Amino acid sequence: MTPHSKKIAVIGSGPMGLACAYELLKNNHQVDIYEKDDRLGGMSACFDFDGLTIERYYHFICHTDKPLFDLLEEINLSNKLCWQNTKMGFFYDGVLYKWGDPIHLLTFPKLDIISKLRYALHVFYTKSIKNWDKLDQQNAIPWLKKWIGNKAYQMLWDYLFELKFYEHKENISAAWIGTRIKRVALSRKNLFTESLGYLEGGSDTLLRALETEILAKGGQIYFSSGVERVLSEHNQVQGVVVNGEKRFYDGVISTMPLPYVPRVVPDLPKEIIAKIEAIHNCGVVCVILKLRSPLTENFWLNVNDPKMEIPGLIEYSNLYPMSESIVYVPFYMPKTHSKYTLDDSGFLKETLGYLHRINPAFSKDWIIATHVSRYEFAQPICTPDFYNQLPPMQTPIRGFVMADTSYYYPEDRAISESVRISKQLAGLME
Repeated sequence: MTPHSKKIAVIGSGPMGLACAYELLKNNHQVDIYEKDDRLGGMSACFDFDGLTIERYYHFICHTDKPLFDLLEEINLSNKLCWQNTKMGFFYDGVLYKWGDPIHLLTFPKLDIISKLRYALHVFYTKSIKNWDKLDQQNAIPWLKKWIGNKAYQMLWDYLFELKFYEHKENISAAWIGTRIKRVALSRKNLFTESLGYLEGGSDTLLRALETEILAKGGQIYFSSGVERVLSEHNQVQGVVVNGEKRFYDGVISTMPLPYVPRVVPDLPKEIIAKIEAIHNCGVVCVILKLRSPLTENFWLNVNDPKMEIPGLIEYSNLYPMSESIVYVPFYMPKTHSKYTLDDSGFLKETLGYLHRINPAFSKDWIIATHVSRYEFAQPICTPDFYNQLPPMQTPIRGFVMADTSYYYPEDRAISESVRISKQLAGLME
């Protein structure tokens, strides 16, 4: 160790934790990463899906993801970044419509021309927004209705809010919705062509490269080693407890989900714990299918159908070309929802009925393999004034800093945002 270097523990080996450790090691600190799972990745972790290494939850890359591009360049992975022209669909009331460009908007038969023009104007306005402070104070639903009208809101947005946020649907930040619109709108070659990216080999390519860099620079990664407690004395971090053993550090960086933090760091002031506990999360049950034939031509299919209790599905192989079709069907809901406890076979049975509704030619003999993943903290509920609701990354305990996907706000979940936040966390240790 150099005279100014520190010994730092990083909790979590998702993209944020790995990128943070990489930054710290570049600055000559000594770093140990603790991961309670048996593999790298967090929500980006991959698994063996019938011989195919694939992510438990889908990811895609947009043209605005500069922090990720800079990291890929730095670790010589830019040649693994691929771009694909993708299509979007809208399954409305039993009919699959083409979507996602001006022609398909204008020819959509369920909206009047005024609603269509208002919708297009809203997208053009939103993609030009640079400061989200005012929209942080606003509720998403009134904001959307003001721009596109009640009819278009009911048809295009209400079902998505209902089946993702349930009892929280009336209390979502307009800034959070706005950045989602902007990110996808700016990831286009032109008005008529959407272009999204992926890494050859999936997110695992990035995870493995970061692991290699970390180990080469002297970092350590401990799997199946959840941190049981962060130790502090007189508001100064002392170290961590892992498998009942005290290990001493100059600094601790937490990238685990915020809801875990009060239990692991009970010495935090009550007001910080209260802020953490006030942030709610949606869980997800994600059904993944490997099919012999493509279900649709779309990467992203939004759904508004009274017979289907999903906001959409993602046909990943229409972004990342594969020999079989890979379809992700996410069921978002708070963990408190009664449906969350349904067993895997129940979600799978429901999904198969939906696939047949979307494509009547679909049959069970298309299915090669299935998998169901669950994650309790898939999406923070970003309410109006969310900036002020977040506790500070730099906590009152000196040497203990924290962040999770909540700190992407107002941006949505993306690996590029993990990279951006990782630099902030590492900087707080200098």
